[in-house]
Amino acid sequence: MESNPVLLESKSSPINLLNEMQQLRLLGHLCDVTVSVEYQGVRAEFPAHKAVLAATSKFFKDVFLNEKSVDGPRSNVFLNEVQVADFASFLEFVYTARVEVEEDRVQRMLEIAEKLKCLDLSETCFQLKKQMLESVLLELQNFSESQNSEEESAAHPSIAPAAEAEPDPPDSSIAGPGHGASPEGPAAKPKEK
Repeated sequence: MESNPVLLESKSSPINLLNEMQQLRLLGHLCDVTVSVEYQGVRAEFPAHKAVLAATSKFFKDVFLNEKSVDGPRSNVFLNEVQVADFASFLEFVYTARVEVEEDRVQRMLEIAEKLKCLDLSETCFQLKKQMLESVLLELQNFSESQNSEEESAAHPSIAPAAEAEPDPPDSSIAGPGHGASPEGPAAKPKEK
């Protein structure tokens, strides 16, 4: 009697795999490529794993898969016009699926994602920029609405009080000078407007 197949799936395995690869990279273990980056005279070298870079970046995948067997496997890749901090953030993202950067660096991260053809980072930056833009637009809309309501209340300050004040004139006409009515009553209303 055959039993039905069951699915064994780990929710934590992808995260654990990324964490372990990141630890191996940080310790320099099993790294088979060094990426050298230089920007305006600032240069740094980053040990990494070809498999991780190729799996996350079409640029690196093309570089590693198109190596000539005559030259042997490439152990160094040189990137110019890439800032050291940006490439460090790129590596952290591809090894952990997350990275914290300043808001003003999001555009640069998008540019490096496009240069290195890293779709995940590109989509993440694009979504964050979209959220930031929506937030700014919402703030502008709220500011504009508050300005409009202030202008309307400045232009028509007595709309609400005038509706409440309409019953007063009949009362003041009934109340004559000897019945507690003030001669200033009707004159005070235009001041409120």
